[in-house]
Amino acid sequence: MASKNIIQKEMDELQAAFEQHRSAIVTNQTVGEKTRRGHLERLSEVLERFEDDIVKAVSKDFGHRSHMETLFGEVVATTGAVNVAKKYVGQWMRRRKVKTPLHMKPGHSYIMPQPLGVVGIISPWNYPFFLSLSPLAPALAAGNRVMIKPSELTPHSSELLDKMIRWAFPDGEVTVHLGDQQVGETFSSLPFDHLLFTGSTGIGRKIAIAAAHNLTPVTLELGGKSPAIIDSSAHLEKTCRSIVFGKSFNSGQTCVAPDYILVPKDQMPNVVDYLQAAFEEMYPDIDSTADYSAIITEMHLDRLKNLVNQAQEKGIKTISLGNQKSLSAKGKMALTLVLNPDRNLGVMQEEIFGPILPVISYDTIEEAIDYVNTGDRPLALYWFGADKTRKNIVLENTIAGGVTINDTNWHVVQENLPFGGVGASGQGAYHGESGFETFSHMKPVFEQSRFTNTKIMHPPYSDKTERVLNLLRKFI
Repeated sequence: MASKNIIQKEMDELQAAFEQHRSAIVTNQTVGEKTRRGHLERLSEVLERFEDDIVKAVSKDFGHRSHMETLFGEVVATTGAVNVAKKYVGQWMRRRKVKTPLHMKPGHSYIMPQPLGVVGIISPWNYPFFLSLSPLAPALAAGNRVMIKPSELTPHSSELLDKMIRWAFPDGEVTVHLGDQQVGETFSSLPFDHLLFTGSTGIGRKIAIAAAHNLTPVTLELGGKSPAIIDSSAHLEKTCRSIVFGKSFNSGQTCVAPDYILVPKDQMPNVVDYLQAAFEEMYPDIDSTADYSAIITEMHLDRLKNLVNQAQEKGIKTISLGNQKSLSAKGKMALTLVLNPDRNLGVMQEEIFGPILPVISYDTIEEAIDYVNTGDRPLALYWFGADKTRKNIVLENTIAGGVTINDTNWHVVQENLPFGGVGASGQGAYHGESGFETFSHMKPVFEQSRFTNTKIMHPPYSDKTERVLNLLRKFI
C-alpha cells in the first residue's frame, strides 16, 4: 500500500510540474535572446561546477566507467553542444526571408521561429548526462521550458542530474523527474509540445503510441544494427583500430557503436588479426585496466553472454579477447568476435549494445549492400576504403541515420550535422541548428502589401476572373 501511495505521489508531482511549466509559458510567452543565452550560460556553469561529481556518479552506476570516457562522452561532448547553441542562438532566432512568387508581390514572406512550449526529454542509461543535456541545449535555445525523465538504471547519475538542474534553474524553467517505469509511462503521456526519447526501438514504439494520444510530435533516437563495411581498398590496420575504438568505447554500450562488420572474403583472416592486435594495444591489461568500462547491470551482462553461448552452441567460431573469467567478476566483458554467424541467431537479430562484434565475409560490394538493406535501416553506417566510386555506391544505395567515412562514431559529435535515425532506428533529428528547428515552431508568414488588390479574385466570379487565373498559371 505504501508503495502505491509513493507512486501516486510521484505521478501527482509530475502532473503538477507540467502545469507549472505550462502556466509559466502563459504568463511569459516571449523569450528573448538575452534570456535564452542566460539559460545556456547556466548550463555551461553547471557542467563545469559538477564535472568531478559526474565522473564519480557515472562510474558508481556502472560499477566502473572509464574516467576519460565519461569526460569525453558526457562532459566535453555536452559542452560542445552548449557552446554551439550559445554562439548561434541569436542567428537562429532571426526571421528568415524566403522567396515570394512574382504573382504574390509586392507582398513578402518569411519564417518566424517561435518556442513550442513545454518539451519533454526521456534519456537512457548509457550516457545519462550527454543524452539529457545535449538536447536540453537546443531546447533552451529555442526558448522552451523543459522536463527531463532520466533512467532509473543509473540512480546516482539521475539524482546528480536533478541536483545540477535545481542548482542552475528555478522550478518552471527546467526540472528533472525521477522514478521507475510507471513514472516514465506517465511522463510520456503528458501533453508535451514536443517529446524526445532516446532508447530501444521496442520502448520507442510504446512512447510513440502514448504521445499519439495527445498528438504530441516526437523525436525518437533509437538504435539497431549499425554496419561497418570494409572495402578492399581500405587500410586494414587503421580501419580495425577505428572499429575497435568505436566498439569498445563504453564497452559497446553506445547506440551508434558498430554492430557488425562486413569484410571482403579474402581479407577476413587479416581483419581478424588486426582487430585482435588493435584491442590488445588499446587494452594491454584488460583484466585490470581502468580504461575499459563495465556492463551496466548483471542482467545485461548475462544477456550478452547468452548471445555468445547461443552462437557457440550452433558451432559458430568466437574469439574472446582478454581474461573473461577475471572480467566477469568485475561486471566487464571482453570484446568477443563472432565469425560468420547465421542471420537467424540472436547476435544478428537484435541490437547487441555490448562488446560483441560479428565479422561477416562478402564477395562483392553489391552483396554487402544487399546484406545491409535486407535488415532494418540502421542508426549509423560506417564505410572504410579509398575507392571513391565504391564509396559513393554505398552512400547512394543504403539508408542510415548518419554516416562516418573511414572512422566510427564521430558524426554524432558534429553539431553542424543533424543527428537522428530513420525507419526502425528513429525519426526526427536534433543537434545544433537542426535541434533548434526541432524544438521550435518555424511559423510561416505571408505579409500582404497595402498596394495589392486581391478583390479581383473575390466572388462573384466572372469571365474576367477566369482570364486572371489563366494569366496566373504562367507565373506559378
